Amino acid sequence: MVLWNAILPDIVHVEKINYWQSLGLLALCRILFGGFRFGGRGRHFQGGAPHMRQRWMSMSEEERVKFKEEWKKRCEQRKP
Repeated sequence: MVLWNAILPDIVHVEKINYWQSLGLLALCRILFGGFRFGGRGRHFQGGAPHMRQRWMSMSEEERVKFKEEWKKRCEQRKP
């Protein structure tokens, strides 16, 4: 709430919010962007799933290059 009230009214000309509005905004953001998992084991990508790491480690260098090229193609196709 303090951060909102200190920055946004001057920058984008929105109204200041009170405690309950900030709590509602927090809940809405958690639902839309992060769910209600408050631990460190959410959707964060930190080295991938254990089975994918094991699969990566068992690949040969040629397989890794092929894998990277395939994902690069997929990512380039998604760009507008």
